[in-house]
Amino acid sequence: MANKQLSLHVVGLTVLVLLLSCFVNYSVSKQIKTYKLTRGKLSVTFTNYGAVMTSLLLPDRHGKQDDVVLGFDTVDAYKNDTTYFGAIVGRVANRIGGAKFELNGQLYKTDPNEGHNTLHGGTKGFGDVTWSVENYVPTSHITFIYQSFDGEEGFPGNVTVKVTYMLIGENKLALKMEGKPLNKPTPINLALHTYWNLHGHNSGDILSHKIQLLAKKITPVDEELIPTGEITSIEGTPYDFLEPREIGSRIHELPGGYDINYVIDGIVGKHLRKAAVVSEKVTGRKMELWTNQPGVQFYTSNLLTSVVGKGNAVYKKYAGLCLETQGFPDSVNHKNFPSQIVNPGESYLHVMLFRFTAH
Repeated sequence: MANKQLSLHVVGLTVLVLLLSCFVNYSVSKQIKTYKLTRGKLSVTFTNYGAVMTSLLLPDRHGKQDDVVLGFDTVDAYKNDTTYFGAIVGRVANRIGGAKFELNGQLYKTDPNEGHNTLHGGTKGFGDVTWSVENYVPTSHITFIYQSFDGEEGFPGNVTVKVTYMLIGENKLALKMEGKPLNKPTPINLALHTYWNLHGHNSGDILSHKIQLLAKKITPVDEELIPTGEITSIEGTPYDFLEPREIGSRIHELPGGYDINYVIDGIVGKHLRKAAVVSEKVTGRKMELWTNQPGVQFYTSNLLTSVVGKGNAVYKKYAGLCLETQGFPDSVNHKNFPSQIVNPGESYLHVMLFRFTAH
């Protein structure tokens, strides 16, 4: 009997140790840290807070490296950030009009964090939570994982979300965003909210950058930046970037600047389509972007107002540009837009591929 009690005691201790071990490992994985991927002259850093890309160092035509993404020096600064610098935003990126949508006959009310609309998932979207690190190889890739719970910011169902940043060769960065609903249908639309300045994050505005957007149509918006439901041609408008031209060449014709979803040309499917090409003449840097998503939000940091960033750089209006590949904004309320609803047993997959050169 004593041996049996001892055996049970040992088993109990073993289980307790295993449970404590799991707890410790989980706690460690949830600690907020920074991580770096490096290959050749391409170097990218991240934090697991918001799965944020905090820096990206690129050589110019003479081999001089500069950090080409806007951001902060400390993780605490990202916690107080209202710009979404470098963050993965979701569960639904961009805007949901009226902070509500109907799905299978049920009305869902999401967090109204921009007036009476929802922006980038709500007050505490995916860019404001701590992710775990599932896999990390400093010369290759890093995978962040987050368990989104039923009712988070008003969205239905539990969802497992993964984000993998991967270096390919010595001048490409790939990003894979995945989502798997576990128990309820739900909208999923993730986006990378990096602000780019190919001259260097602290070099001033991006108005002299040239951009080409391979999109003949946009989804126009109302005064609150909510899509009207139309899909219109960019022909003859300041939105026409089918041929490369400077961002500042017609920006004065728009109220504030560019902040619009472009409908990427071509058929949405398994293959990646080129969405944009950005170039900067002083450094010779060029960035090309491919994606499997139907849209790309072109935003010229119209709302930046003297934000103090890395190295005490002051980021003002037009200091960076965002190219957020995505499903169309407010798709949950427009049946003519591509659906963002993902059912249990199905998977959401969003791929971005950046290619960097300098000539």
